[in-house]
Amino acid sequence: MATAKKAKAKPASKRTTNKQEEFKVAGEEVLAKLKELLREGNARRILIKDESGKTILEIPVTIGVAGVLIAPVLAAVGGLAALLTHCTIVVIKK
Repeated sequence: MATAKKAKAKPASKRTTNKQEEFKVAGEEVLAKLKELLREGNARRILIKDESGKTILEIPVTIGVAGVLIAPVLAAVGGLAALLTHCTIVVIKK
């Protein structure tokens, strides 16, 4: 008597891809662009890089971030903007 083996079904793998956008801005425009990106609400992480490509600040953005929690980050970005002439904002989206 032959026994039939059932093949185990593999679960479908969940594949997430992150989209990435880069914005080159002058120092005084950094804060305005960051506020705009936070209002859009579809960013997972925001990186601010200097002219040489070195990451200066990395901001993980969670869903439902209250203005009170993001205020210290915006203050830090404002301070950085005074020091940077040109920088790149990298936005990693879902």
